[in-house]
Amino acid sequence: MTSTVAAPAVPWGAVWGQDAAVALLQDAASDPARSAHAWLITGPPGSGRSTLAYAFAAALIAEPGDEQAMQQVLSGTHPDLTSLRTEGVIISIKDARALVERSYFAPSLGRYRVIVMEDADRMAERTSNVLLKALEEPPAQTVWILCAPSDADLLPTIRSRVRVLRLNEPDIGEVARLISARTGADTALAEQSARHAQRHIGMAQRLATDAASRERRDQTLQAVLRVRGVGDAVEVAAQIVQAATDDAKALTAERDEAERAQLLHTFGVADGAAVPPAVRSQLNALEDEQKRRATRSLRDGIDRVLTDLESMFRDILLLQFGRADGLINGEYAEQLRAAADAWSAERTLVVVDKIALTRRNLEQNVAPTLALESMLVTVASGRTL
Repeated sequence: MTSTVAAPAVPWGAVWGQDAAVALLQDAASDPARSAHAWLITGPPGSGRSTLAYAFAAALIAEPGDEQAMQQVLSGTHPDLTSLRTEGVIISIKDARALVERSYFAPSLGRYRVIVMEDADRMAERTSNVLLKALEEPPAQTVWILCAPSDADLLPTIRSRVRVLRLNEPDIGEVARLISARTGADTALAEQSARHAQRHIGMAQRLATDAASRERRDQTLQAVLRVRGVGDAVEVAAQIVQAATDDAKALTAERDEAERAQLLHTFGVADGAAVPPAVRSQLNALEDEQKRRATRSLRDGIDRVLTDLESMFRDILLLQFGRADGLINGEYAEQLRAAADAWSAERTLVVVDKIALTRRNLEQNVAPTLALESMLVTVASGRTL
């Protein structure tokens, strides 16, 4: 669906491809007293859940036309906005309790106090229970906005206390045009990136602008297609984990160093000087947080690889059922056809199920290398282990 509506004004200007959702939330923001006080915005990764959540928060907090206040919300500096995006594997009970506590504060400058919880699907059951009463009976001037891939990712008790807004998914052509306009990528590369990213806008943009990311993806798919036995499975699993580790380090190393330098500067510690005992606890806390962030980044990277593998075996399954159109990985059509001819559709379904199980196991903190080895042995053998 191509948008024909003129670009909305602040705060909605950054929201793309979600005209119906914008119209609904604009109406809700105009009179929140008639609307829900707890929302759940769902959509696949890259669909713009968080962008829409903060746009809605800005419209709720700021008076109409107060662009300065809106920009404060969008930049995360407004005192009436409390937000949480976990950079760990799960949202902790401590963080959830802090959000609940803030939700009972009256707004200080704006019309409403807004609590935005990104990654709401990363709550364990005990953590979800912390939110229940706050979601069911929030103060009159507090609005909760949760974000998750699907409402099925949250407990029924949470779902029953929120209004669900499901975002639509743009098609490949729409994402390709957006990526081309944003990055200047040529039409073919933008289309390929949108297709390989499966319409995830952020990932498509990265693939279009980073040749190394495209090369890593290609090498991984080719390596998995060549797996023939246990030895290959062990080797390729190690390669995937190493590539994901290197990628995670590249994404976090610069930020980690900047945070460490800022902390030491705040306490007046000169570059290269010994860290005073009084500062060590704060530095240790920062390093612990950075380790949790690195773990999350690594697991997200491996999950992205598994998503790519799911797309490849989905293509193989299509070919086995006589469908050659709509392949996500059309560039590998020859290898995919060879795999489709080499084994049965039942075997491919076993592999697809095993990949899905591996993703769930990684969410439960199973060792990534062992999980990938098991999955790749299934690729080689066509049977579950």
